[in-house]
Amino acid sequence: MQAENASVTIYRDPIPPSVEADMEALYQHRYASSLQMKVYGQMTADTMAYVAARDGKTSTALLFRLEHGKACVLNEQMWLDEGEIARFARYIFATFREVKAISFPVVRTEIQRFPFPHQQFHSTTDIVLTLPHSVEEYMARLGKSTRSYVKRYLNKLRRDCPSFEFRAYANSEIRDADVRDIIALNRARMSGRNKTSYIDEEEERRMLALLKLRGFVGVLTIDGRVCAGTINYRFGDNYFLQVVAHNPAYDDHGLGTLCCYLTICECIAQHGNEYHFLWGQYEYKYRLLGVQRDLDHLAVYRSRLHMLLLLPMALRIAREGYTYSFRSWVLNKARRKDDSSFTSTLVFHLVNGLRDLKNVASRMLRREHAVVAGLPPAQGSDK
Repeated sequence: MQAENASVTIYRDPIPPSVEADMEALYQHRYASSLQMKVYGQMTADTMAYVAARDGKTSTALLFRLEHGKACVLNEQMWLDEGEIARFARYIFATFREVKAISFPVVRTEIQRFPFPHQQFHSTTDIVLTLPHSVEEYMARLGKSTRSYVKRYLNKLRRDCPSFEFRAYANSEIRDADVRDIIALNRARMSGRNKTSYIDEEEERRMLALLKLRGFVGVLTIDGRVCAGTINYRFGDNYFLQVVAHNPAYDDHGLGTLCCYLTICECIAQHGNEYHFLWGQYEYKYRLLGVQRDLDHLAVYRSRLHMLLLLPMALRIAREGYTYSFRSWVLNKARRKDDSSFTSTLVFHLVNGLRDLKNVASRMLRREHAVVAGLPPAQGSDK
């Protein structure tokens, strides 16, 4: 398909390496890369690639599959221009007559004037730090209390644990044993909260495979033992956090936040552009200057009639969107302790009250399990 200086090409299995290179150059995002999809088994024989170019230069590269009358885009979390989305929709609807709707499950875009009926709802969050040019500049940008926190706990760690060392490793330098130690810390931490880590043996295998190609791992050791660490990936000039974990024996040293801070400093030293904390609205991400980006589920319909025919899908997308937006609003209200309005105060106490009840229940379960096992009650922090 060609019009003036614009062209579109569809590739089917096998998809050429040039498309993979285009996606990484355009989006520089873990979840918009074919490498991520390959490692996690999302690239199948029926996966197709759409490549649009202007003046001979690729402007859009998307992987998609046709499923039950829908075109499902596999790339996620990247920015897409409204005009490029409209061009993609026109091409898909013209080429695949059976397609009634196109789904972008997680995308960043700004829709203002669009030629097709569509729905756009927030679906998740990416918390992103734009990396400054130097560690000194980063420290200066941190809030006063966070600067004090970092300096105080670093001094305490150096004083109490003089053997402490932090090092970062990339790609083939990464040692499997370090990664497994960090994963073990994550599992232990989750178990202490009566939760099960999502990192099972299969996920561990996939992580190790991807880390050898795009990995960036921060390892904090004390007396030669891994006591904290971060597992990250680098795509282009951007870094993506997957795991931050620490030994709870060092809770009093703020080891988790310190390890994340030291990792960010290493990313700055490597001239990175962005550090993505990804989803999860945890306070430490904001303290370390992460800024929330809301990501959307965008559904595009061939016509209003087709939207009506797909009413169950449209209603599900709307329900999930409104639910996510409400939960996000509640969490943000609870986080902004400086907002003294009646609504904010009520929400803050409601969320923290539920959190306290959950912690009490967790402590009771741990004590009950300890009694059954004949063990003494757990000591120390429950955080």
